[in-house]
Amino acid sequence: QVRLVESGGGLVQAGGSLRLSCVASGSILVFHRMSWYRQAPGKLRELVATLSSSNTTYYVDSVKGRFTISSDNAKNTVYLQMNTLKPDDTAVYFCAGSRVGVSDYWGRGTQVTVSS
Repeated sequence: QVRLVESGGGLVQAGGSLRLSCVASGSILVFHRMSWYRQAPGKLRELVATLSSSNTTYYVDSVKGRFTISSDNAKNTVYLQMNTLKPDDTAVYFCAGSRVGVSDYWGRGTQVTVSS
């Protein structure tokens, strides 16, 4: 079973940048879609960005133009580059991998805190 481990979170001032990484214990090519979600305190988990095996990307409107999802298949890693961060981006960020016919694989998350 492939495990996903996120890193790269931290405390940053508004307007700053962070790059999150999601490293898989095996090949990410087994997933047809990799995604980043986030969950802020008291809120539902929200889909932030996805990257399909055909390199199609999706971004929630609130992060378009600021966040970029990418992957390095040789390193079994998916990234989320986050620029021009806002306090509303504060959340725990989770990586998820989707495979046909099975439940999604999830990491444990990494905390991102943006101060005003």
